[in-house]
Amino acid sequence: MTTSRLPRRRLRNRLMLAFAGFTVLVATVFALYLLLFVYAVEDQLFETMLDREVAAQQAYHREHGRWTTPRDGFMSVVATTSALPDGIGDVLRAEPRRREFAGADGRHYHLRPLRSPTADVQPAWLVAEVSTLLVVRPMRAQILQLLAWSGIAMVALALLLGGWLARRTTAPLSRLADAVGDATPERLPPGFAAGFPDDEVGVVARRLDDLIARVRDFVEREREFTRDASHELRTPLTVIRTATERLGMESGLSDAARRHVDHIAQSSLHLEQTVALLLSLAREQTSTEAALSVPVLPLLERVIVEQSPLLEHKPVEVQVDVATDVVATLPATVLNILLSNLVGNAFAHTRDGRIVIDMEDRTLRIANPGHGVREEDFAPFAKGADSNGFGLGLSIVRRLCERHGIALRIDGVSGQTVARLTLPAT
Repeated sequence: MTTSRLPRRRLRNRLMLAFAGFTVLVATVFALYLLLFVYAVEDQLFETMLDREVAAQQAYHREHGRWTTPRDGFMSVVATTSALPDGIGDVLRAEPRRREFAGADGRHYHLRPLRSPTADVQPAWLVAEVSTLLVVRPMRAQILQLLAWSGIAMVALALLLGGWLARRTTAPLSRLADAVGDATPERLPPGFAAGFPDDEVGVVARRLDDLIARVRDFVEREREFTRDASHELRTPLTVIRTATERLGMESGLSDAARRHVDHIAQSSLHLEQTVALLLSLAREQTSTEAALSVPVLPLLERVIVEQSPLLEHKPVEVQVDVATDVVATLPATVLNILLSNLVGNAFAHTRDGRIVIDMEDRTLRIANPGHGVREEDFAPFAKGADSNGFGLGLSIVRRLCERHGIALRIDGVSGQTVARLTLPAT
C-alpha cells in the first residue's frame, strides 16, 4: 500500500501569515488614523484662528459699524459672494454649507461668514488663504513613505516573531507527523510518545501510541486468523476432493451416483476457490486467480441448479435470456460468488411469480417480485424476512464489486427487485 506524503510546514506558514496579516491590518488602521489626526489637527488650528478673527470682526463692527482689516495677513474680508476668489462663489451657491475650498495653483481657502447686525445687509466673508501655512499636505508623500517603510519593518518583525513562535509551537506537531506520517499496518512506530511534553500534543501522541498498539495487535490477530482459517478450511476440502476422486474411479457406481460424486467434486473445487478468494478479500489483497474470459451462461445455469433448492414447493418460474456468446473478464470464482449470492437472494425472497434473468448490453439483470433493497441491507449480518443465511451475501457482493471495479445497482421498480450487474468487457 502506498501513502502520499502530506505537504509539511503548512501550519507554520499559516501562523506566520496570520501574524503578518494582522500586522498589515494594524499598520493600515494606524496609518489611516494618523493621517486623519494630522489633517484634523491642522484644520482645527485654522478653524480656531478663524473663530478668533470672526469674534474680533464682530466686536469691531458693533463699535464702528464696518469691518476692519484682519490682523493676520493671510486673511481678508470679502464683501459679497460674487467677489470670492477662484470661483468659490459658484461652488458656494451649489453647496452653501461648505467652508473649505481648493483653489487654482495650489491655493487653499477656509471661509467664515461675517453677519451684520442689520438684517437687510448681506453677510460678508472672512477668507483665509492658508496654502503657505499648510504643513501636512506638503509633507504627505514623506509621511506616506515613512508609514510604508514602518509598515514593512513591522511586517518583517511580525514574520520573524511569527516564525519563531510557529517553530516553537509546531515543533512537537512536526515530530508527531514525522513519527506517524509513514506508518502502515506492517510498519507501525512503537512507543514514540515518550519524548513528547505533557501538553495537548503529548496527549494526542499518547492516544495515537495506544491506538497504534491496538491496531498492531489487531493486525497480528487478523494474520493469525487468516493463516489458521486457510489451513483448517483447506485441509478438509482437500480430503473431500481426494476422496471423491478415488470414489469416482471405482467401478460399479450407478450413473446417478457418479453424477452426485462429480457434483461433490465440482462443489469442493468451487469451495476451495471461494475460501481462497474470501481470505484474500479479508487480507485486503488482490485474488491470485487470473481474470479470464468466462462464458456467463454455463456458469449461470450451474448457479441456478445449485440454488434451485431455495425454490422447492414455490410456484416460481425462472426465465433465462442470456446469449451463449456473453463472456466476462473476471476470475471465475469471483463471478461464481456474485451470481450465487444475487441469484440465491432472488430465489430466497420470491414466494411466487416469475424471476427473469437477462442482459441489457453489458448489464446482467436479475428481476424478481419484491420491494427493492435498502442501503442498510448491504451491511454485514443484515437479513431479510425470507433469508435463511447469515446476512453476509450482499456485503460480500458489494466488496467484490468494489475490488474488481464492477458497477452494481439494486433497486425496486414497479413491485420488482431488480439487480443490475455490469460485467467487464473482454
